[in-house]
Amino acid sequence: MRQLTGLLFLISWLFGGSAIAYQTQFDGTVIFLRHAQAPGSGDPKNFDLDNCQTQRNLDDTGRRQARAIGRRIAAARLILAGIYSSEWCRCLETALLLDLGAVTPFDGLNSFYQNHVSRDATLAKLNSKLANLPHNGPPVIMVTHYVTIQAVANIAVPSGGAVLYDLATGYARELSLNALSFQP
Repeated sequence: MRQLTGLLFLISWLFGGSAIAYQTQFDGTVIFLRHAQAPGSGDPKNFDLDNCQTQRNLDDTGRRQARAIGRRIAAARLILAGIYSSEWCRCLETALLLDLGAVTPFDGLNSFYQNHVSRDATLAKLNSKLANLPHNGPPVIMVTHYVTIQAVANIAVPSGGAVLYDLATGYARELSLNALSFQP
């Protein structure tokens, strides 16, 4: 019951209204979170997955944004089934700065925007992971990229944006995080 109450609180806060209508729609939810602000687009030509200095990374605003999102989710007192992250440094840093628990890197959340990885192989891994998550268990957070969220949920979100995704129905809805304060 505490789990459902926490999820309803989070949905209510994020949507700015009553969450009662969402109670049955979002059991077994995945929260897809786009990495926090990392200025620019794509990655440098010398991109190396194992070297953060060759990647587009969070700036100070992005770090404050990730911490603020984490505080807001923590206030909902959700029991999470896990936190997964793309292997890109900006996603891993976002996931760690949420400060909500252990983060598991998962290549099924990687970006295929510049063809550093195969779109088809990445989405096959992600779809397999989603198919194997409990449909009515505690939610998971998946920190990923614009293109990955767009491919799964058909919703475009800004940096730090989130999508609530129902495993049982495939229904997705953007969560409004615009009200978050990014002050330190």
